[in-house]
Amino acid sequence: MSCCQAGLGLAKDIEGHAPDRVLTGETLDLLVPDVHCAGCIAAVEGAVAGIAGVAGVRLNLSTRRLAVKAGDNVDVDGVIHAVENAGYACRVFDPADAGVAIEDQTGRELLRALAIAGFAAANVMLLSISIWSGAEAATRDMFHWLSAMIALPAIAFAGRPFFRSAIRVLAKRRLNMDVPISLAVLLAAGLSLKVTLEGGEAAFFDAAVMLLFFLLIGRYLDHRVRARAREAVTCLLSLWPRKAMRYGPDGLQETPIESVQMGDLILVAAGARVPVDGDVTSGVVEMDCAALTGESAPRLVRPGDKIFAGAMALTGPITLRATAIGEDSYLNQAIRLMEAAETGRAKHVRLADRAAQIYAPLVHGVALVAFLLQLAWTGGDWGYALWVAVSVLIITCPCALGLAVPAVQTVANSVLFRAGVLVKDGSALERLAEIDYAAFDKTGTLTSGDMTVIGGDCDINALHLAGALAAQSRHPVAQALSKHAGLSPALAVSGVEETPGGGIAGTVAGQAVRVGSFAFVTGTTDRNETAAQPYSEVWIQIGTSPATRLQFKDRLRAGAANAVASFATMGFPTLLLSGDRTTAVTEMATALRFDAFEAELSPAQKIERLNALRDAGQKPLMVGDGVNDGPALAAAYVAMTPASASDVGRAAADFVIVSESLDAIPLAHTVARRARRLILQNFMLAASYNIIAVPIAIAGFASPLSAAIAMSTSSLLVTGNALRLNWVSKRSNNAKPEPARMEASA
Repeated sequence: MSCCQAGLGLAKDIEGHAPDRVLTGETLDLLVPDVHCAGCIAAVEGAVAGIAGVAGVRLNLSTRRLAVKAGDNVDVDGVIHAVENAGYACRVFDPADAGVAIEDQTGRELLRALAIAGFAAANVMLLSISIWSGAEAATRDMFHWLSAMIALPAIAFAGRPFFRSAIRVLAKRRLNMDVPISLAVLLAAGLSLKVTLEGGEAAFFDAAVMLLFFLLIGRYLDHRVRARAREAVTCLLSLWPRKAMRYGPDGLQETPIESVQMGDLILVAAGARVPVDGDVTSGVVEMDCAALTGESAPRLVRPGDKIFAGAMALTGPITLRATAIGEDSYLNQAIRLMEAAETGRAKHVRLADRAAQIYAPLVHGVALVAFLLQLAWTGGDWGYALWVAVSVLIITCPCALGLAVPAVQTVANSVLFRAGVLVKDGSALERLAEIDYAAFDKTGTLTSGDMTVIGGDCDINALHLAGALAAQSRHPVAQALSKHAGLSPALAVSGVEETPGGGIAGTVAGQAVRVGSFAFVTGTTDRNETAAQPYSEVWIQIGTSPATRLQFKDRLRAGAANAVASFATMGFPTLLLSGDRTTAVTEMATALRFDAFEAELSPAQKIERLNALRDAGQKPLMVGDGVNDGPALAAAYVAMTPASASDVGRAAADFVIVSESLDAIPLAHTVARRARRLILQNFMLAASYNIIAVPIAIAGFASPLSAAIAMSTSSLLVTGNALRLNWVSKRSNNAKPEPARMEASA
């Protein structure tokens, strides 16, 4: 669930309604707790889409979250009123409760209604057995009245979830699937009461309460399944502390999380969760990051390390300096990514939406035809004809069709999140399932990017100047150089210019400094014999002095060998694309058994290589850190990047790998392929159900009771089928990862 700034700000000012406010270029998050079918989605989205200035709208059926993308001058109050006019309660999403209380209240209400309906159904059925066994006259009438005394109060109480919804939409001159459901229940109860008053033979109190009972079973189980599918997002929200211990002018004070500013010093006690992203300033402790990265082993952090909001300090207190707060924090970005993935307009989602839009008016027309046909066949028996029409409306509810894609996407996102992968777009899963080529970057992707200096001929003065300049870059080599140079007296840095794939240049303490590749620093490719050594290197030039160099050694990421080998096993060609030196790239390509490799590539050359693959009909996956590969990631058919990547890389990628292990890459591919298969299966289930059920209902062979059972069963089958994705994660956890075959020296 996203916690966008619009939602955060508005939630503080309102109770029930948003204040008069106009949004431009923001995303407004609203909670619409009463939606439960494809018809609800169409009604709400249609009402909001017509508002002037709205650039996009998407209602997530699983989370009941409505994301409204504002174009120019969108009135927040107008959006809320539009949703309410469509017949649905609506309020601005407040991350402080995340809708959990509402969801729990809904579940409790459904459970109470189910218990009452079950109790009434059991007792009325016992009384009906006596009538079926041959009770006549006064005895039969007595059993009818007893049935009425049990059924009517039970219907009034247990039917409230359906009646409230139906009354609300009818008041707005609209329809939803709770209207025919309510009509069926009230019709059965009303006709039965009429028969009882007249002393007739056949009352249907048992059918009315049984209809409610089975409908409530389906509604409650659907509610629980959705709640389970939302567990990943709920888990993330539960990690977010509402207060922080901040050092201020008056010492250490507890303060609301909204009051924390960039640069504040925050104390995290042992056993407490980190409230904001930050850099550790003091303390060496183990942190539990399992809920964020999917890795169960604690992570040792020390001064200088970055930690994310939501991690827990296990072995002692730490102090950190806030670097990202609120919507900029990693935890909030993860929540937004998951929400975006579930609401993304993927190809299958668009297909389901179009089908539902056509399907809804079609079934109402079919119900009308069924009513007229039965009216003609029965010689004007409008009661029976209406009974058949209501059965048709119930049995053809497009709930299964509306759930076919969102249910799978929600479960897939949850599975991938637990494995340490964030999905940015629902369509990315579809594209990942279709890849037939795998390309990898080297430094910062297959390697950890945590480089160490192992040698060189750079003097201490040049090292300090180069370190100050390198601190301005996010490239792993630059970060390693800055760390190796250590803390120097404040050096004025100006005129910084970074060349992707080349290096960085600027003025440090009044001296011109260039740091980067040999060609970038010296302007020539004529290197000496040391270039043949299999190490990453950085060259440094101060003014016009001769260039000197440093050599770096990097560590191979866990799971790198598995990631490459898994694609090779499936028959996909594997390609290593790197801007590093040929000797270093050759060593890694050989060790990891790549099919092909290309070294010393510029970012433009990587784009050309990926474009050539796509022109040849390939659908390449590109895995890169984005420091120099942002455009290359965008050029790929689908892209992944580690969480440590640059902002450009994360923006260009479709998946963000939070886990330190690259085993998450083949798992994501497996989940994507499985998700595509389950979506197609769900479409087949929904279509098969309607092909069989609709003719039966039109012919009059399905009562509203049997229609309710069939409708609930179809929705549960689709949602249960989606939950099979969890098996992929369990099988993956039971599999032992292949050990890395090398310690990267480059």
